[in-house]
Amino acid sequence: MSRIFSDNESQTLADIIRLRRDVRGNRFNDKPVSDTTIDTLLNAAMLAPSVGYSQPWQFVVIRDSNIKQAVQQTFVTANALGSQQFTGDKRAQYDALKLEGILEAPVNLAVFYQPSETAVLGQTSMPEMGKFSVVCAIQNLWLMARSLNIGVGWVSILDPLKVKQALNAPESAELIGYLCIGYVDEFLAEPELKQKGWQKTKSPAEVIFKDGFN
Repeated sequence: MSRIFSDNESQTLADIIRLRRDVRGNRFNDKPVSDTTIDTLLNAAMLAPSVGYSQPWQFVVIRDSNIKQAVQQTFVTANALGSQQFTGDKRAQYDALKLEGILEAPVNLAVFYQPSETAVLGQTSMPEMGKFSVVCAIQNLWLMARSLNIGVGWVSILDPLKVKQALNAPESAELIGYLCIGYVDEFLAEPELKQKGWQKTKSPAEVIFKDGFN
C-alpha cells in the first residue's frame, strides 16, 4: 500500500520549501559535516525524477583545500567580469555582496550532467531535459539539507571549464552546479538578495496564467 502523508507532514514540507535559503560564505560555521550526512544528501539527490529514468547526474565531493583554492580563484576572475555588467549603485551593491562560500564551507559539491551515448526516452525532442533532470537532483539535495539544518549555497559565478580541469572531469561531463555545503549559525528569515533590495518578489499574477498567456 502506498504511503499517505498527514497534513502535518505536508505542512513540514511546505515549511522546508519556504525556508530554504542560498547560503553565503559569511554564514557557515566550523561544525564538520560527516560523510554519512553527505551520503544522506546524495541519496536524496539520486531519488530525483529524470527524463527516461536516465539518471544523468554525477557528483564530486570536495574537501581538499587545494582544489577549493583553485575553484575559488576561478570565482575571483569571473566575479570581476560579472561586476562590469552593472553600473552605478547596482555595481556598488554587487561589489558589496558576498556571493560564495567556497573556502568557508567544509564541503563543496560539483554536480555534472553526463549525456547518454544512446537515445533517451523523453529527450529526443527536448535534449535539454537531461540537464533539467540534474537540476531536479540539486533541488532534492537542497531541500534535504534544509531539513537537516544544513546550509547550501549555489555558486554560478565560475569558469566551468576551469572547474572541470581542477577536478579532472571527463570531457563529456558538463558542470551544472557547484554547491557549498555546511552548518550555519542561522538561516535568514528572507532571501538575502530580497533583504538587500537586489530584486523584489514577483506576485502570482505576474507569473501564473490560465489557458495561455493573457
